[in-house]
Amino acid sequence: MTRWGLTLPLTGVPLAAHRDLVRSLPDLGYSDVWSAETAGTDAFTPLALAAEWAPGLRLGTAIAPIYTRGAGLLAMSAATIAELAPGRFVLGVGTSTPTIVTNWNALPFEAPYARSRDTLRFLRSALRGDKVTETYETFAVSKFRLERPPTPPPQVVLAALRPGMLRLAAREADGAITNWLAPSDVPTVRSALGEGPELVARIFVCPTTDADAARGLGRLLISSYLTVPVYAAFHEWLGRGDALRPMNEAWAAGDRAAANAAITDEVVDELIVHGPPEKCRERVAEYVEQGLTTPVISILPTGDDPSDLVRALGRA
Repeated sequence: MTRWGLTLPLTGVPLAAHRDLVRSLPDLGYSDVWSAETAGTDAFTPLALAAEWAPGLRLGTAIAPIYTRGAGLLAMSAATIAELAPGRFVLGVGTSTPTIVTNWNALPFEAPYARSRDTLRFLRSALRGDKVTETYETFAVSKFRLERPPTPPPQVVLAALRPGMLRLAAREADGAITNWLAPSDVPTVRSALGEGPELVARIFVCPTTDADAARGLGRLLISSYLTVPVYAAFHEWLGRGDALRPMNEAWAAGDRAAANAAITDEVVDELIVHGPPEKCRERVAEYVEQGLTTPVISILPTGDDPSDLVRALGRA
């Protein structure tokens, strides 16, 4: 089936107020709900509610950071949602960023590739219900066994931006999660991941006919995210390095206004989906045509009721 995902919770909408909207999502053509974890809700609680409100939806975390929970707690959190939504939960994990891991949670951000590999191997064993005693390169576990292993175990996908992590996702996980890419970038990412694994991407969508407003918001987001070294390297690999270099130089000099001004309309239009809802749906469908398995719409604020925007962007 062609999947059509949505990022929840919506900005500015209380968590409990999502109930009626979530119940309507399957009829609107949505197949998936994916949560995130930065400084708002945790990744798992919104999915527990969605599992009750709309039992037909597939649920996923995009992503739960691998540093901010112990290995056993991460497995327990995943097993809880997998029990609530058997066969319909995908555990998305990733390194997150030093800002979230170290600055906000006072934890070291070390050896991201090895920690990702070790976490995937632990999760595979733990979510099967195995008793795990293992000394990995980046952590050790002694005699851990889930009391309530889920049946079936959830799929596990890895946040990945460049070839090393994408190949790791292909070897050790069921697929990869990425973001901040254009439809034309999907074949490059897919070539590193391979044809078989699932490829999930969060797509930023601003459904408005006010192109100037959409581009203004897009510039703020692009300069906030793509100046982070891992994203800068990602776009260098994708071939967008020259286009983003003036932004990165201005940002490094401490001039955010100049950094925003240096982002061209062409770059914004590649990375931010905007326009009337029907045009946005067509643009999201382009990602699928290029090889994306699961588009996950993340609605940017337009001043309209976000619930109305969800309805307008539904595939049905």
